[in-house]
Amino acid sequence: MNATPLLSGLLAALAEVKVEVVLIGNAAAAIQGAPVTTIDFDFMFRDTPTNLRKLKMAAKGLPAMVMRPYYPVSKLYRMVNDDTGLQADFMPVIHGVRSFEGLKSRATRHVVGGQPVLVASLDDIIKSKKAAGRDRDRAVIPVLEQTLRAIRKQ
Repeated sequence: MNATPLLSGLLAALAEVKVEVVLIGNAAAAIQGAPVTTIDFDFMFRDTPTNLRKLKMAAKGLPAMVMRPYYPVSKLYRMVNDDTGLQADFMPVIHGVRSFEGLKSRATRHVVGGQPVLVASLDDIIKSKKAAGRDRDRAVIPVLEQTLRAIRKQ
């Protein structure tokens, strides 16, 4: 499945209402050339009441709904549309990253389906996956580190 149309539609909705986000996780790694797959999109976002209102406005425009799945001590917001297969997670805090501002300052601008997006650095993605320590994160770390080495050799 080509996720570009789904991601570009989501990015357009987020840009329209000016939600401050940085793409993280496997989708961000794939954009930078890592041979990884994912079934959802993960974002770190600035946790303010205004940004949360904008996130909900973006969801209405898709249309999608924003839910708060139960994860202990989590402030995760999940945007879903079952008809299109959209699942996007928005987190104000991620393992291994101290602040949204720091993540944003190290991110690079990319274009997906004509839509601009800030993409977390591979260094930050690797740090986050190491800090999370989940089996699925540990499994992909060698692939991400190999991709990072290849990029640095260029």
